[in-house]
Formats: sequence, structure tokens, C-alpha cells
Amino acid sequence: MKSNEIVERYLRGERDFRGLDLTAENLIGVTLNQANLSTSRLKDASLARAYLERCFLMDVNLNGAFLYGTNLSFSKLKGSYLIEADLTKANLQGAQLNGVDLTNAKLSGAILLSVNLFRANLTGVNLCGANLNGINLRSANLERANLNWTNLSGARLSGANLKGAQLNNVKLNGAFLNGLQLEGVDFSGLDLNEAKMSGAKLAGANLKGTALHAAQMRFSNLEGANLQEVDLHESILKGGQFVSVNLMKGDLRDADLRNADLSHANLNLADLSGADLTNANLQGAYLWGANLEGTCLKGANLTGASLRNAKLNGADLQDTILCGATLPNGRMY
Repeated sequence: MKSNEIVERYLRGERDFRGLDLTAENLIGVTLNQANLSTSRLKDASLARAYLERCFLMDVNLNGAFLYGTNLSFSKLKGSYLIEADLTKANLQGAQLNGVDLTNAKLSGAILLSVNLFRANLTGVNLCGANLNGINLRSANLERANLNWTNLSGARLSGANLKGAQLNNVKLNGAFLNGLQLEGVDFSGLDLNEAKMSGAKLAGANLKGTALHAAQMRFSNLEGANLQEVDLHESILKGGQFVSVNLMKGDLRDADLRNADLSHANLNLADLSGADLTNANLQGAYLWGANLEGTCLKGANLTGASLRNAKLNGADLQDTILCGATLPNGRMY
């Protein structure tokens, strides 16, 4: 079918255009709002500035399509293919893109408010500077995606693949990152305040100077990570793995570190005042000059730890194990 035929049929009131072959057709600027084009072939078609609002585009082949400035708001594109499609400045507000393949697609300047990208393939996609506030990216593949300067505040990213993604100056405050594989990722200096990262795997990650105030990181693995000067005050870190972590000058005020493993961690000059370290493992940890005022160390294991010049005023040391520890005055316990 040629482009003029579909336009004529649309003007006569038809809306069902399922299964059509419109490969490489010129549909620039057409109006097909609320039309059903599901299972159609639109590979390499030109649809720039077209009006496709609330269209049904499920299982459509749009690979290589030119969709510059196209209005696709609230359209249903579930299961469609948009590999290397050009969606620059397209309006995708409220669109359903769950399960869509957007490998190497261009999305610069696209409107993505309230978009559903559940299980979408976004490998290599350029989303630099995009506003993805609250977006659904659960189980999405963002491998090698450009997320620099992106606003992902409150985004749902649980189960997503961020391997090799560019994350410079990305906003992740309040984002859902539970259980993610983030080993070795560079989150240094980012805003992750109130992020949900329980069960996340962050071994060897760089979180230097990162803002993680009131973050939820229960049972997360940060073994060997760099957390120097990190802000973790009032964060939930219960049962976390912090073996050999660098937390020097970290802000851990009022943090929940119950049952956490901080063995051999560098906590020199860290502020742990008011933190709960009940039954925490601090064997061989370095706490030189650390602030432990009002800290709960009930049942904590500080075997071989260094507490030289640490502040312990008001600390709860009930049942604390201090065998071989260096006390604040420099004496061995």
C-alpha cells in the first residue's frame, strides 16, 4: 500500500490498518491518530513530524524508521522493533514501550515522561540529558547506554542491566536499584539520596563523595568499594558486606549497620555518632580518630581493630569484643 492510499482511507474514517507493508514509504507529516497499525512493516519509513497519538503499533517493524519530532504520545508499541530508528525530539509521553527493541536508536531530546520501558532493549541508546523522572525501566537492558546528565530520580531500575553504561552526573535520588549487578560501576559524586539499593552488588564500585543520605541498602555487597567521604547518614545498611571498604571520612551518623560486616574496613576519621552497630563485625577495622559518640556497639566484634584517638563518649560497649584492639589512648586491650 502507498502512503496516499492509507491517508485517503483514514480520511474516510477507517482506522484498522493492521499487517500493512509500508516499507520505506514517505509518511512525513501524516495524521493517523488512534489508527491500528499493529504487525505492520514500517522499516526505513519516513514518519517525521507525523501525528500517531494513541496509535496501536504492537509488534511493528520500525527498524531504521525516521521519526524525528513524531507525536507518539500514549501509543502502544509493545513488542515492536525500533533498531537504529531516529526518534530525535519525538513525543513519547505515556507511550507503552515494554519489550521494545531500541538498540542504537536515537532518542536525543525525546519527551519520555511516564513512558513504560519494562524489559526494553536499550543497548547503546543515547539518552544524554533526558528527563526520565519516575520512568519504568525494570529489567531493561541499558548496556553501554549513554545516561550522562540524565534525570533518573525515582526511576524503577530493579533488574536492569547497566553494564558499561555512561553515568556521569546522572541523578538517581529515590531510584529503585534493588538487586542490581553494579560491580565496579563509577557512582562517584552522584546524588543517590533515598535510593533503594537493597541486595545490590557493588563490589569494587567507586562511590567516593556520593550522596546516599537515607538510602536503603539492606544486605548490599560493597566489598572492596571506595566509599571515601560518602554521605550515608541515616541510611539503612543492615547486614551489608563492607569488607575492606574505604569509608575514610564517611558520614555514617545514625546509620543502621546492625549485623554488617565491616572487617578490615578503613573508617579512619569517619563519623559514626549515633549509629547502630549491634553485632557488627569490625575485626581488624581501622577507626583512627573516628567519632563513635553515642554509637551502639553492643555485641560488636572489634578484635584487632584500631581505635586510636577515637571518640567513645556515651558509646554502648555492652558485650563488645575488644580482644587485641588498640584503644583510644594507644594501649592494647
